[in-house]
Amino acid sequence: MSRRLGRGALFVVAMLFASSGALRLGSGIGSALAKSEPSGEMAPMVGDAARCDMPSALAQALALREERVAAQEAALKDRLAALALADAAITRRLEELRSVEEELKATLALADGAAEEDIQKLTAVYQAMKPKDAAALFETMSPEFAAGFLGRMPPESAAAILSGMSAEAAYGVSVIVAGRNASVPKN
Repeated sequence: MSRRLGRGALFVVAMLFASSGALRLGSGIGSALAKSEPSGEMAPMVGDAARCDMPSALAQALALREERVAAQEAALKDRLAALALADAAITRRLEELRSVEEELKATLALADGAAEEDIQKLTAVYQAMKPKDAAALFETMSPEFAAGFLGRMPPESAAAILSGMSAEAAYGVSVIVAGRNASVPKN
C-alpha cells in the first residue's frame, strides 16, 4: 500500500511539472503569434474604436433626442420670457395701485378734514346762538344728531341748550351722550 501512495504522489508532481511547462509555453506563444501576424488583416484595436462609424439607427435616435431637447429648451426660454413680461406687468400694476392708493388716502384725509372743519364750524354756530333759539332747533333734530353737536360743545353751552329743550327731548339726547362710550373696552 505504501507503494501505491508513492506512485500517486509521483503522478501529482509530474502533472504539476507538465502544467507549469504548458503555461510557460502558452504565454510565449501568444506574444510570438502577435509579432508574426501581418498587420493588414487585423481586427480593429481599442484605439481604432473611436474611428469606427456608429450604427445609423443609433445616430438617428441621438439626433431625434437632440432635436427634442432643443425644442424643450426653446419652449422653456419662451416661458421664461413670458414670465418675465408678466412679472414686469404685475410690478408696474402694483406701483400704479400704490400710487392710486396714496392719492385716495390723501383725498379721504382731505374730505375727512373738510367734514370735520364743517362740523366744528356748525358747532360753533350753534354754540354762539341764543340758548333758547338753539334749544328749539335741537328739539327738531333727531336725538342722535343733536347729541353729536352737544357732545362737542363745552359743558356750559350744552347745559344752556339742554335747559331750553323739553324734558323728554333733553332726556333722550342725554341718554345718547352718556351711552356713546359705554361699549368701549375698559382694559
